[in-house]
Amino acid sequence: MNQEHQAELKAFTPQHDFFVGIDSDGCAFNSMEVKHNDGFSVSLIKHFGLAGISRQVHQVWDFVNLYSKNRGVNRFKAILLACDLLKKMPKAQASGVSVPDLPYLCGWTENETSLGNPTLAIEIESSTGAKRQELEQVMAWSLGVNDMIAQVVHNLPPFPGVRESLQKLQGQADVIVVSATPYQALKREWDEHEITPYVSLIAGQEMGPKAEHLTIAAAGKYPSDRILMIGDSPGDLKAAQEVDALFFPINPGEEEASWQSFLNEGIDKFFKGEFASEYQQQLIDQYDEVLPENPPWSQ
Repeated sequence: MNQEHQAELKAFTPQHDFFVGIDSDGCAFNSMEVKHNDGFSVSLIKHFGLAGISRQVHQVWDFVNLYSKNRGVNRFKAILLACDLLKKMPKAQASGVSVPDLPYLCGWTENETSLGNPTLAIEIESSTGAKRQELEQVMAWSLGVNDMIAQVVHNLPPFPGVRESLQKLQGQADVIVVSATPYQALKREWDEHEITPYVSLIAGQEMGPKAEHLTIAAAGKYPSDRILMIGDSPGDLKAAQEVDALFFPINPGEEEASWQSFLNEGIDKFFKGEFASEYQQQLIDQYDEVLPENPPWSQ
């Protein structure tokens, strides 16, 4: 973990009595589908020679990252999950196309706590032979993803209710972006729609996992019932639970309704100390029903 990337996060000090962390992709912005369909999947097909099963790659990648309980998983873990599913998928098996094993990437993801291009670059520099070759191929894929996203993802506004919610939080809560997306992409998207001024800082992939963002910025600095994470993935919920924070889910496919609920009801309950227990549990129960565990082709 490069400690330089966390300097701003570690320097963060509370200015208000409440803290709110907000995920970006799929939560604040309707950017998940276009990024995964036109960035991640296409780059995976290109850099790993999977054109013969392009349809299956898109299907598997979307399931892992959009329509399952793995939604929001780090990109390097996602490619391992996707390749594992492709190997088990009948149509992919019948194609004769070779799906990569990526054993060295697997080992790296198990030992590295900050999974991002900067730490992968460090790992590559210290590697040789087959390991270096494999990790360089993964890096080419990851950089290709970033390039495609930078070219394609523009004029994609935040969900209705996001700006209004940020405005309502002003003056009462410290707000930061808590995301697994690279910082430059986050900064560009938040700047493009002029909502960066509503947040104290943007914590991206380079600053570590989301739970680490919350731990450094909020844990011990605010009472736990005054720390709230807003997210759309099980990973967001887990990050909140790891620091004993509250959680407001943005349900995939029901994003606008979720934000309106947060704007009209959730914020007030949070500030009044009425968010925990029954209200939060009802939200989490509804969210849990949205995403399946098993792919549709295995049923």
